[in-house]
Amino acid sequence: MKSTFNSWYDKKMRATEALEAETNRAEKTLNTISTIAIVGLSRSFHKDSQFVARYLQNAGYNIVPVNPNADKILGKKAYPDLKSIPHPIDIVDVFLPPAHIHKAVDQALVIDPKPRAIWLQLGTGEQTDEIKKVQGTGIEIYENRCIKVDHQFLIRPKKESTNNN
Repeated sequence: MKSTFNSWYDKKMRATEALEAETNRAEKTLNTISTIAIVGLSRSFHKDSQFVARYLQNAGYNIVPVNPNADKILGKKAYPDLKSIPHPIDIVDVFLPPAHIHKAVDQALVIDPKPRAIWLQLGTGEQTDEIKKVQGTGIEIYENRCIKVDHQFLIRPKKESTNNN
């Protein structure tokens, strides 16, 4: 079953030269970062954002919850917005409705130091204006991709094979 999913992922995420280049960039990014701010991380155990955050936390990443309605999520202090986080973050992972994504992107562009990437999760739709804002800033942007799925197919198999040797 695993090879069937890996085959599907490779065919889909490397179907064009542009997708292959983006997938290669995503792999490099995920291999070189440690801290992920998750904007819109829900307090609800059953929401996708929680599932993704738990997965990333278990994979060894430092998760920083961003939710103005929570003090703590997954045992970590929650911040009301990106500007309130007192330490550097590598990726801003966005779980917001499409109409509110611009707020997270705008904040990510002004925090110092800048994040290495902005990840717009599956279901956030096409965000052409936000991509244009980010272009030329040195920040990678990934649109309508799931960071968990990318990690599972690009990073986890390598880490598992090195642990088995």
